[in-house]
Amino acid sequence: MDGLGYFLGMKDLLRLLFLNFLPLNKDLGLLLLRLVFGPYMLVAHGWPKLMGFSDKVNSFPDPLGIGSPASLTLCVAFEVFGAALLTLGLLTRFNALAGVVTMAVAFFLVHEAQFMGQGNGELAFTYLAAYLALLISGGGRYSLDARLGAKL
Repeated sequence: MDGLGYFLGMKDLLRLLFLNFLPLNKDLGLLLLRLVFGPYMLVAHGWPKLMGFSDKVNSFPDPLGIGSPASLTLCVAFEVFGAALLTLGLLTRFNALAGVVTMAVAFFLVHEAQFMGQGNGELAFTYLAAYLALLISGGGRYSLDARLGAKL
């Protein structure tokens, strides 16, 4: 053995590299996802749309062909109310599904699946991934869903 393996045995090296000395807490990870992606969606995206609703109502993108007012209403519904509930962990999987749909439309249809360049959808894709993880995993132990008896 040479290098780091000289000072540490292979098991110790793997324990170090796998960070096995840190406790795992998937529920805390889900809480972190909710506490980052819920409030940020609400404050940075939903609230400005809600406050500027009358200015945007006729010019908002309509990628589904349902009309700008309906598109904006659905977007605001998730970005404000769904994001708030997601933060609390209430109806987490339902609200995460709404987030997945909203961000999929934003990324694939509005931003044309562009990751780089002017008008890219990198942020929409990031939100999409986070909401997909919450859809699959649920809100975790530290959610209102868990208090109400959701399957964990």
